[in-house]
Amino acid sequence: MASAAIFSSVRRRRSPSLEAFLVPVDLTQVALVQTLAALSSDLVSCFSDHVFFFQRRNSRSLVRKVEIFLVVLAYLRDSRSGSSSNLSPTAVLCFKELYLLLYRSKILLDYCSQSSKLWLLLQSHSIAGHFHDLNQEISTLLDVFPIKDLNLSDDIKEQVELLQKQGRQCKLYVDKNDEVLRLKFFSFLDEFENGRIPNHVELRLFFVERLGIKDVESCRSEIEFLEEQIVNHEGDIEPAASVLNGFIAITRYCQFLLFGFEEDELRLCFKNPKKPWKGLISQEMAHTFLTIPKDFCCPISLDLMKDPVIVSTGQTYDRSSIVRWMEEGHCTCPKTGQMLDDTRIVPNRALRNLIMQWCIAHGVPYDPTETSDAPAESFAAALPIKAAIEANRATAVLLIQQLANGSQGAQTVAAREIRLLAKTGKENRAFIAEAGAIPHLRKLLSSSNPVAQENAVTAMLNLSIYAKNKSRIVDEDGCLGSIVEVLRLGLTVEARQNAAATLFSLSAVHEYKKRIADQGGAVEALAELLRVGTPRGKKDAVTALFNLATHADNCSRMIEAGAVTALVGALGNEGVAEEAASALALIVRQPIGAEAVGKEETAVSGLIAMMRCGTPRGKENAVAALLEFCRTGGAAATRRVLKAPAMASLLQTLLFTGTKRARRKAASLARVFQKCENTTSRFGGSGVGYPFASNSTTNDVSVVPMSISVL
Repeated sequence: MASAAIFSSVRRRRSPSLEAFLVPVDLTQVALVQTLAALSSDLVSCFSDHVFFFQRRNSRSLVRKVEIFLVVLAYLRDSRSGSSSNLSPTAVLCFKELYLLLYRSKILLDYCSQSSKLWLLLQSHSIAGHFHDLNQEISTLLDVFPIKDLNLSDDIKEQVELLQKQGRQCKLYVDKNDEVLRLKFFSFLDEFENGRIPNHVELRLFFVERLGIKDVESCRSEIEFLEEQIVNHEGDIEPAASVLNGFIAITRYCQFLLFGFEEDELRLCFKNPKKPWKGLISQEMAHTFLTIPKDFCCPISLDLMKDPVIVSTGQTYDRSSIVRWMEEGHCTCPKTGQMLDDTRIVPNRALRNLIMQWCIAHGVPYDPTETSDAPAESFAAALPIKAAIEANRATAVLLIQQLANGSQGAQTVAAREIRLLAKTGKENRAFIAEAGAIPHLRKLLSSSNPVAQENAVTAMLNLSIYAKNKSRIVDEDGCLGSIVEVLRLGLTVEARQNAAATLFSLSAVHEYKKRIADQGGAVEALAELLRVGTPRGKKDAVTALFNLATHADNCSRMIEAGAVTALVGALGNEGVAEEAASALALIVRQPIGAEAVGKEETAVSGLIAMMRCGTPRGKENAVAALLEFCRTGGAAATRRVLKAPAMASLLQTLLFTGTKRARRKAASLARVFQKCENTTSRFGGSGVGYPFASNSTTNDVSVVPMSISVL
């Protein structure tokens, strides 16, 4: 449904939202009265019998006003005076203004009927203000409404005049009962803030009796809606995102305290996407405007922008497109041709919000890319207040109790919730582990329930992101072996992928790299996942193998396990080629590694193909791997690379167009060729003339920084 930002359309003194501009009817060439009558009738039929949980009086008052307008419009429609040609210019202007007021009334009423209860409670003052503003605009319209020109019947005139009188007397109304509930909700926040857990009876009275939140599904819907508000508003929200996180934490705690853990296990087997809170107006518009506005498309890719950013010239591009443009060595603005003063890019949040609203309004799937400043994790990244931390801590205690003593279904639910709770910050990851979750999660790794196993290994992954938890996981008896077993024989693809990602996370600690590699079947399973896994599985596997390759003692183990063969094969896969080349560059620094790579028929040709057609980063990793291969492999390896077709031209191209690191590596590789016995005959007559760098370092095998995503 429409987000709270749509309410800006109700206040004329504030900037209207996108939906307020997208009026679905052109009022210049239509039967105006008939259109207004149809809209009023639709609005009355939708809301006249609807029982609003909050804003009851304000909503009912607005609907009554619309009912009177419907009486007027129905009378004019059924009489000749309703023809557009018979209306005075003043009447036409008033009716056009009435259309906008009715349209925005529908948005407001739809919002109040569809939004979550907790959100409406927290926004009660703001929403009451929107009703008051709309009533004032209706009153202003009635003051200039040409009643005498419309030849209305006496009884209808009386109704309109009474409405005029009531409009002049309207005041802001905030329901006292709603305000009492709102203050009670804040009192729970204060108790957690002061380190106290609210009384169980009071929590039940508030959520179950007063708000009518009576089951797990209702509670979860409330939580999801509050999280969506933080994401959609990107920090511009009241209460602040950190406070909302506190309310989310309290609601999550009450979900398990009041309603327990037993849940239909079949429901857990399906990935249920969050249902969009989509309003009536959005549904009407979904099939009307299908052409993407030009300003929403990236000038480079011509596709709908997922993450619009602004460059120094003031032009906006999709982040992925402009970053790729800059990485290819371009220094100009693609649209204007101007030189870029610098490579900094600034998120265009205003345009991003408009794109998001447009997509919501038209039913267009919108999947923004995840970047460091993307709002997709903004509710998790918001600075937590103490109340949120304490409420989450209390929730973690309940969850771990169920992991230890609950039924299989309850354990599955608890593992899933720990997985989700561990996404939201280092504080949560710390106290979940401190409370003893890891031993119980380890047991679930061997579960015959695929959902329980998947949630357990993903929870382990999310917990491992916190540095202190890595030692807790590795030192837990049998835990590392259980993770490897999930990697080898996991019951779902997702579980195997997340097991690989967990090994990658744990291998960030240098002393654990050898322990992981020595774990029976670990490297073999990663190599197998790299060969036959899904695109995401291959990414998880190759990053884990790269981390293991950074430990010199793992080289022989990786060769024995077939990791070298898998990495060479991955050079032809665009999604993992960069990381595979980086891992090979590390492996060939040892003689046994260079020998193993040399035995792979497609190793050299694969790296050279990357130099020719790879990404800028891929090209530099490929030339770095070839350089290390030649240095370690000696003359035989150097001659093998030297014989590759077009090697001279590829090096020359990198020297002139590659990244800074690629140019340095290319110059070093050319010097290695010069020292080879056939360098003179191969390069001396070619007239290439390499401008060799003088500051290359022999141990520079830097690679793309890799990160872990919480799941």
